[in-house]
Amino acid sequence: MEFLKSLRMKIGRNILRRKSLKQKRKTRYSSFSSVKNIGIVWDASDPAEFRVLSEFHKKMEERKISVSVLGYYPGHDLPATYTAISFLTCLKRDDLGFPYLPGSGDAETFIKKGHDVLIALNFKNILPLQYISSLSLAHFKVGIKDAGSDPVKSPFDLMIDMKKHDIKAFLDEAIRYLEMINTGDGKAA
Repeated sequence: MEFLKSLRMKIGRNILRRKSLKQKRKTRYSSFSSVKNIGIVWDASDPAEFRVLSEFHKKMEERKISVSVLGYYPGHDLPATYTAISFLTCLKRDDLGFPYLPGSGDAETFIKKGHDVLIALNFKNILPLQYISSLSLAHFKVGIKDAGSDPVKSPFDLMIDMKKHDIKAFLDEAIRYLEMINTGDGKAA
């Protein structure tokens, strides 16, 4: 069973690598004041973290920035907390294909949306979330820097080093850095 899981994961990573090499995306960011929408990719395995995302959504809404969250929940049935939330779409294990890659229309729609900013909350490097983050057409991508990440091969335009799994601290840092960047011209930061 472990061999099959490993094989599926390897196939999924190879597919992602090939698709990433073909991808053409223009990085574009001038200042946080020009951001109209933020996409968040989130490891939804801990329902307690949803409160933090709800608070972040509310804070951004007050700033007239729409937030959409695409989460991945590793179970078969979503927790009740994740249902009927307008800004949250959650993929489940059943929504993944053989190589652990998302096969739903929700994932494709999110990838193609072209968010002004994408924030990846993927502390465990979960393959379906890596796939969505890597292939997203977002104009500017923010992700977690881990010990094994190569900045040259990373899909992220800004990587933040976090010592522990804390999505509130990460979101606060991401916004703090995004507010500092001001190219003034809408080109790559």
